[in-house]
Amino acid sequence: MTDTTAPKPRSRSWLAFLPLIVFGGLVAVFVIGLRGDPQRLPSALVGRQAPQFALAPLEGIGRPGFTTADLRGQVTVVNVFASWCIPCHEEHPFLMELAKDNRIRIAGINQKDQPENARRFLGRNGNPYHLVGVDPAGRTVIDWGVYGVPETFIVGRDGTILFKHVGPITEAILANLIRPEVEKALMR
Repeated sequence: MTDTTAPKPRSRSWLAFLPLIVFGGLVAVFVIGLRGDPQRLPSALVGRQAPQFALAPLEGIGRPGFTTADLRGQVTVVNVFASWCIPCHEEHPFLMELAKDNRIRIAGINQKDQPENARRFLGRNGNPYHLVGVDPAGRTVIDWGVYGVPETFIVGRDGTILFKHVGPITEAILANLIRPEVEKALMR
């Protein structure tokens, strides 16, 4: 007598769990990504020469615009700001404090802002910038690798970008991060 029963197909119940396994993997990737410091976003420009640019001055404030060539010869803190940026308002007192250090200069890139709003912002809060260039279309800041305002860069005497900080400068960041990086740049 022969066995007429058909062989049982192999169970594929594990396939039912495949979407759950993929979803769990994605959740793990996102959780790991969220644990990183958002102010430590990578910058391909750190260690390289500042990009080529030429920015017109913000008219009516008595400060010149600037170009790549202006970043040579002195340690320069380049700050990307806008009057419409709430964190820029929060960090402004700390830029004013940093501007008291006569060993460095501070250059501002005013991004996608209305000139009258930028003038009013600096007139009301003080102007920490030795140089202020306007970037109305935001093309120069793209070349700098800016993710959003505010962002701050420290550029060495030779025009090399030495440091990048993403986000507003706070009292703690000024004391524990920006000032030590400025000191390192001055020692180079």
